Amino acid sequence: MSAPLLEVRDLQVRLAGRGGATLHALRGIDLRLDRGECLALIGESGSGKTLTALAVMGLLPEGARATGRIALDGRDLLTLDEDAWCGLRGRRVAMVFQEPLTALNPLQRVLAQVMEPIRLHRLAPDRATARQRALTLLARVGLEERQACAYPHQLSGGQRQRALIAMALAAEPELLIADEPTTALDARLRVQVLELLRELVAERGMGLLLISHDLALTARRVDRLLILYGGRVMEQGAAADLLAHPRHPYTQALWAARPRLGAGRDQPLHPLKGNVPALTQLGDGCPFAPRCPLATARCAAEPPGFDGRLACWEASP
Repeated sequence: MSAPLLEVRDLQVRLAGRGGATLHALRGIDLRLDRGECLALIGESGSGKTLTALAVMGLLPEGARATGRIALDGRDLLTLDEDAWCGLRGRRVAMVFQEPLTALNPLQRVLAQVMEPIRLHRLAPDRATARQRALTLLARVGLEERQACAYPHQLSGGQRQRALIAMALAAEPELLIADEPTTALDARLRVQVLELLRELVAERGMGLLLISHDLALTARRVDRLLILYGGRVMEQGAAADLLAHPRHPYTQALWAARPRLGAGRDQPLHPLKGNVPALTQLGDGCPFAPRCPLATARCAAEPPGFDGRLACWEASP
């Protein structure tokens, strides 16, 4: 087996809480991403998806402490200082943030913002070449020159999202992280953005780490799924296999709760009851135990080990 593009082993993240308390936010995250592969991190808000991405990007909030190993092409990112990150972030690993209207500079035209990483990393010999390269990239994501020369507020939500994707790709990163890239878009645009990301991965041979709460929308457009809850991995596997045979009660509940096209008014919904626990409410056992129909006393007291596919004491084979 070839070496992975990204490998995360036993990632633990602790945050500074009120009154000097320490909050254990991520608890032993393991994942692997190969070149040309799309991996989706799936879970509700507060599950640890974005925090995992920020750890990979070296952008954890002040006071956070990460341990374990995050390796990009074998290089441990947790050992880097800020100077090393400046040469790496944007160039080898880039991120599409959740809110394009706040991620883009409102005072700069879109074209100038896409040109910036090209010039910063010296990927073009002069301004004219950088401009043409940025225009070509913007055209690839579906934006004409007229739209490229607009300010962010003059574009639609879908156009801003495409501009943000172009900006992230400008320095030709090997790893792209997309944090909820379809937020606030309608159903048609959500599909278009995910299909565009999939095409770009195939064209460029990069790895895509996609963060989403929408299992139904995402699962059929990625290669593998990793289900997070309460800062732990619940289940992971090939997308087709996991959807056909979800084993963890949380994965089963997420899939059962998906909206169904053509469902009649008389067909009941299957919402997942309860909420993701706050960091201050996480105990020693499985974080899903309070909402799980299969939970036993052992589940609440002892965290199940992750065997590479599943972390559950009670799931059937």
